[in-house]
Amino acid sequence: GQSGELPGFQLSQRADYIEAEIGLETTLRRPIINTRDEPHADPERWRRLHVIIGDANLLEVATYLKLGTASLVLWLIERSVTEGGAGRALAAIDRLALRDPVDAVHVVSRDVALTARLELVDGRRLTALEIQGEYHDAVRSALEHAGGVGDDETRDVLDRWASVLLRLAHDRASCAREVEWLAKLRLLEGMRRRDHLAWDHPRLAAVDLQWSDVRPERGLYHRLVEAGAVELLVAHELVEAAVVHPPDDTRAYFRGEAIARYGGQVSAASWDSVIFDIPGAPTLQRVPMRDPLRGTREHVGALLDRSPDAASLLAALGV
Repeated sequence: GQSGELPGFQLSQRADYIEAEIGLETTLRRPIINTRDEPHADPERWRRLHVIIGDANLLEVATYLKLGTASLVLWLIERSVTEGGAGRALAAIDRLALRDPVDAVHVVSRDVALTARLELVDGRRLTALEIQGEYHDAVRSALEHAGGVGDDETRDVLDRWASVLLRLAHDRASCAREVEWLAKLRLLEGMRRRDHLAWDHPRLAAVDLQWSDVRPERGLYHRLVEAGAVELLVAHELVEAAVVHPPDDTRAYFRGEAIARYGGQVSAASWDSVIFDIPGAPTLQRVPMRDPLRGTREHVGALLDRSPDAASLLAALGV
């Protein structure tokens, strides 16, 4: 529960706080999908799908699959709308609509055995694993209809998705290096057995908090990494670099470089603009960034190199 009144392990940290299917709020009566109209980009070209049900993950494979599978399902939906293809596959996932999605979130979060059956709109009752399996099959079918899986990353997401679902059903322990809740459960169960603790023991609550402590010397996740107990997808050096260097193939590159090069003259920076305060200028100068795919290194790198200060950059941009 929201006040921790029911002891026991949950798959999701956020599930108890989801109270609606769709809504404008993000802090009260939290929905699965937030519909606040904030695309943070040109609203004529872009919209934001704000899915706020998901937990923040530390395990790299968990994050990779969470984002990769969501991307593939969105691709399937978009393709059916924009190109008229994948209609059969989309119909397959339409049939997976849950009778009560909010209740299903709460049920699945406490379904450590992964055997709870969820009622669908059409009257069928499937487990969360079975629903995931049908999503996977629909996406793979649509990709094959579109000419096959065209890139290694998509193929890897599909294969890992299928592998994890199969092993969760038949060899769950083998997924603890990839699935975050299993890694945490294994840690807590070991502590419970060793020290004969009930699920409501304060020490387990402390471990739950310490799990996600981002400080390497305190966080339990970091100890698992050091012990080689979780699978890593990205070299540590690349992670360290990404903390301070934005990607160079999105507008984040321009924003980051503007702050790094002209920080003293940057008044504010947000998703879709950088605002400069130029000495002697009568007003603040705003550079819009309404296209997420512009402002890349390829697009503006040379321009930035030719601009020794913010004033010269703005002059070159015609602001």
